[in-house]
Amino acid sequence: MMPPLDIYTLVGFVGMACIIAAYAYVTVKNKPDPFILHGTNLAGAVLLTVSLVVHTNLPSLVLEGFWAAIAIYGLAKAFRGRAAHDRSDAKDIS
Repeated sequence: MMPPLDIYTLVGFVGMACIIAAYAYVTVKNKPDPFILHGTNLAGAVLLTVSLVVHTNLPSLVLEGFWAAIAIYGLAKAFRGRAAHDRSDAKDIS
């Protein structure tokens, strides 16, 4: 018997859709934008975590923690790369 859908389950489904969309995006694109990829993965991990806090499944909750950490690392790396690119552009102009 399936439990009724509540708001937390629906939030989890949206998070799942984000993660699947990010995976499809990186698979389809030749040069995926890291901000779109990691931002979508982070949004998905956060939304799934909200759902899992209410409907606890410890292994999935731990997985989402790692998923979010990897996405945050990817975003930080993308921001550092953009800053380095901007600095090199500034040197080319001077």
